[in-house]
Amino acid sequence: MSSTTTPMICKDLDGDDRWLSIHKRFVQECKEKDPDVMFIGDCILESLQFTDFWNSHFVPMHCLNFSIRNDRIQNVLWRLQNGELENVRPKAVVLHVGTNNICDSAEEVADGLLELVATIRSKLPEVYIIIPTLLPRGNQPNALRDKNAAVNRLLKERCIGKDKVQTVCVDGGLIQSDGSISHHDMFDYLNLTNVGCKKVFEPVWDLLHQILTENEKERDLTPSE
Repeated sequence: MSSTTTPMICKDLDGDDRWLSIHKRFVQECKEKDPDVMFIGDCILESLQFTDFWNSHFVPMHCLNFSIRNDRIQNVLWRLQNGELENVRPKAVVLHVGTNNICDSAEEVADGLLELVATIRSKLPEVYIIIPTLLPRGNQPNALRDKNAAVNRLLKERCIGKDKVQTVCVDGGLIQSDGSISHHDMFDYLNLTNVGCKKVFEPVWDLLHQILTENEKERDLTPSE
């Protein structure tokens, strides 16, 4: 069994138990809130919620963001298997994790992502799962950028035919003609700026808007008892 498909608590390297404290807060939020959309993942989604684009586009959709900065796939898997999908019935889940799995192969990362999809589906049978592609990283072309691209190809192939599971290509416009990434889009060549977030997450917002609108239409057409 791959390490990416084995649930794992994040090691408390700092000694302040922050990761587990955040997880417990997420579990509590599941009991108190009723989201239409849940964002689950790593630093890319965590930092999204501190941008103008999040406030203007995603907040009105009634979202919860369960993302932790340094999480790898196995950490998210542990969180989802330990309460973070209980007591909620979102219409859509946005899943982005894997760029921090730097020691795992593209195949192992893809396997882990599919394990996450299966976990989400087992707990939320009707939910729509959206998987934005892993973003390129690093100022110049490098091996990790190549691996993320390979993960994206593998995942796209393996998600074909899966009901209500859709990968979304979100890296358009990040890599410039000379192969570099601008700090105006990714301030540390990993995490997105306000400008970068708009570029990357507009396709995600478009798809979510479509899903929520169709869901609303279906509800309106359902005869009341």
